[in-house]
Amino acid sequence: MALKSTIYKAEMSIADIDHAHYENHALTIARHPSETELRMMVRVLAFAINAHQVQSLCGGDGAIGFGAGLSSAEEPDLWVKDFQGLIKLWVDVGQPEEKPIARACQRAELVQIYCFSQAADPWWKRIEPKLNRSSRLQVFRIAPEGAEALSHMAQRQMHLQATIQDAAISLSSDKDHLTIPIERLR
Repeated sequence: MALKSTIYKAEMSIADIDHAHYENHALTIARHPSETELRMMVRVLAFAINAHQVQSLCGGDGAIGFGAGLSSAEEPDLWVKDFQGLIKLWVDVGQPEEKPIARACQRAELVQIYCFSQAADPWWKRIEPKLNRSSRLQVFRIAPEGAEALSHMAQRQMHLQATIQDAAISLSSDKDHLTIPIERLR
């Protein structure tokens, strides 16, 4: 019998000062059996960082949501789609290989990768020369120690506040507060 995803619920308040986006979101996050809480929380972080994209990329006529992620290679971890079903933003977390990134760049107007492990630097050095052709690709690095601290915030029921200002995000829960710098690699 196949293992089922674990469901997490989060009430997230986002104050994105950089993009003048202020909104509350009720999130339902399915954590695949092979997904760590760390990776799941990086997906939540990516949601907070990109929530403003519904307005920026779709003029408000779209939606942001979690894709199938690990369950399907054909869907991202997070995406923004307009109401015609066009993929405006494709977000993956981790260290995907060149071919899935290239496919994503063909399907979406903008592709973002959020890498977060100790192996992110060697991965980027290896894969960067192969991705120079795509103007649609952005790659971000979350410091491994900041990402690791995120995993301690994971609970089945979460109340989170995200503040984004000057390329850094502060994430707070009932028990913790983190400021996580995000470095743009490309």
